[in-house]
Amino acid sequence: MRYSGFRVIKEALTGHKGWKPVWREPEPKPHYDVIIIGGGGHGLATAHYLSKVYGLRNVAVVEKGWIGGGNVGRNTTIVRSNYLLDGNEPFYEFSLKLWEGLEQDVNYNAMMSQRGIINLFHTDGQRDAYIRRGNAMILNGADAELLDADQVRAEHPYLNFDDARFPIKGGLVQRRAGTARHDAVAWGYARSADLHGVDIIQNCEVTGLRIENGTCLGVETSRGFIGASKVGCAVAGNSGRVMGMAGMRLPIESHVLQAFVSEGLKPVLPSVITFGAGHFYVSQSDKGGLVFGGDIDGYNTYAQRGNLPVVEDVCEGGMALMPMIGRARLLRMWGGVMDMSMDGSPIIDRTPVQGLYFNGGWCYGGFKATPASGYCFAHLLAKDEPHPVATAYRLDRFRTGRMIDEKGAGNQPNLH
Repeated sequence: MRYSGFRVIKEALTGHKGWKPVWREPEPKPHYDVIIIGGGGHGLATAHYLSKVYGLRNVAVVEKGWIGGGNVGRNTTIVRSNYLLDGNEPFYEFSLKLWEGLEQDVNYNAMMSQRGIINLFHTDGQRDAYIRRGNAMILNGADAELLDADQVRAEHPYLNFDDARFPIKGGLVQRRAGTARHDAVAWGYARSADLHGVDIIQNCEVTGLRIENGTCLGVETSRGFIGASKVGCAVAGNSGRVMGMAGMRLPIESHVLQAFVSEGLKPVLPSVITFGAGHFYVSQSDKGGLVFGGDIDGYNTYAQRGNLPVVEDVCEGGMALMPMIGRARLLRMWGGVMDMSMDGSPIIDRTPVQGLYFNGGWCYGGFKATPASGYCFAHLLAKDEPHPVATAYRLDRFRTGRMIDEKGAGNQPNLH
């Protein structure tokens, strides 16, 4: 079934009796060409591109819970490609271009809204760094625009421009950036993958990897053994757990990242805004809630909940940037488990185990990378070679010294 305006009208006039389930609930087959562990955004995107672009249809996605129950539904929905380093910017610009055609590609309303993002700066040194980043973006085919304080004030008059500690001196804008509905992205990719023959197997936890003579033969699950010629792991904060089943210790730590939504308000924020003097970012959802977040909690955990000191820190950043936010009531909060790599950049690569592939280490950048991550991982699984925009995301780059330290924080995952 293809979705369209005409279909909506027809179903409305006939009592909505013609809708079909968004995807099937198949039983696992004994063997697949490819098994993808993880039914989040990256795993489902990989299945979509494997089946639609590369023609591999004997594919399964195994998910221990339900589709949309992990990090893909636990983020602040921001989509952007405003990166600096050559290892990152081409990849994220490729992702943004895929975002721009995503809804047509999967025939699903992901509520993609290119409302733009502005990164504020508060010092001359920060301005110079943003000029450098903007030039790098333009050189890689992205859009970037530097605004002075008056131009920022014209677009965002409610910000605290005269803060004695953090005066706003301008901002770097990417107009093509924006937001998308996180769970709708998962549902759209799942539906499209299913339509192309992929089996999406929910409530099927991977309990082990069957490896013989250095080759991965499939996965042990709560629903029995499932064989596969290739196994791809895309499980975000659980990367260490799953790859540990193969005897691998990854250069990754798991941390919780909290996010928040306020009560519904009238339209007040026209774009995504990030605070340059602290870690705070905010946008407004289509329902009116302010969606915002900040730093990760500073300890290792697999729990999808955080602690109150980080809540206080995030709210302090919001108050410093836009004091009016103090009048809004918090509606809900949640935590996602981040797979923080040593240099803050991801990994998409083969592993030393034959037939086992890994996609992880996305830190804060997982949601915005969803389309390109899936496309590049599908390319790797189908062709056994990295996609041209993902050649730097090697597993051995920490051993060879070719790190991609976008933030310049060194090899401390909790700082990225």
